Amino acid sequence: MRKRVLGWLCDTALILYFVFALFPIAWMVILSLKPADQLFSTYFSFSPTLDGYRTVLGDSEGIPFVRFFVNSLVVSVGAVVLSLVVGLPAAYASARWRFKGSENLMFTLLSFRFAPELTVIIPLFVLYQKLGLFDTYVGMVWVLQLVTLPLIVWIMRSYFADLTPELEQAALLDGYTRKQAFFKVALPLVKPGIAAVSLLAFIFAWNNFVFPLILTSNEAQTVTVGALSFLGGDRPKYNLTAAAALVSVVPPLLLALTIQRYLVRGLSFGAVKS
Repeated sequence: MRKRVLGWLCDTALILYFVFALFPIAWMVILSLKPADQLFSTYFSFSPTLDGYRTVLGDSEGIPFVRFFVNSLVVSVGAVVLSLVVGLPAAYASARWRFKGSENLMFTLLSFRFAPELTVIIPLFVLYQKLGLFDTYVGMVWVLQLVTLPLIVWIMRSYFADLTPELEQAALLDGYTRKQAFFKVALPLVKPGIAAVSLLAFIFAWNNFVFPLILTSNEAQTVTVGALSFLGGDRPKYNLTAAAALVSVVPPLLLALTIQRYLVRGLSFGAVKS
């Protein structure tokens, strides 16, 4: 009887936490479906409408949210691809070759990820103005390497370290070069890890707020900043902001569902040392 009561209490606690965690999302959905004239007059009793989504996606408010959405896709995908091109060889090299100061070098790279973005934003703003990178795709992809590259290098380093070196040594004995051993032996074995770390890097790049807020104005502005445009004016349009926020969740969610068969294996691949 005591175990049964304890089980009921645990289940109740989990349900309450589940409701608490999902309530903000549910409230966003409710706000996005509210018409403008019922936005402040009701809580749960209202006439649902999709006008908020039509307004956000139709640019009828003079805010090009669709362009901001495309900008986020271009910038986030570009940042992840560039980080993979640079980070995978760097992670492999750091896992296979150790030298004096290598750990300090890796810690320095990791510190770029943990350092507050506000500490570097002013020098970056000045440099971007002088180099012509302000409000450009290239400038945003470049600066997001501070977010995605350390993440990819450090996570993929553990995946490569878990691979037994004998596999690559056998490939070298068969006549493979070190480059061929990397591309044909090591990389195929860590595909689940690449999928998992790509998703995480994409989410971090997609959700970044400080860099696009300061380093863009219009042409390369992303959804994280663009969604706040609906809060301007004499009367903030919370329904449009909620609709824009929910639309901006779609790409990371679709990407996670697409690679979910790799995701669980990838996130647990380097967890246990052999």
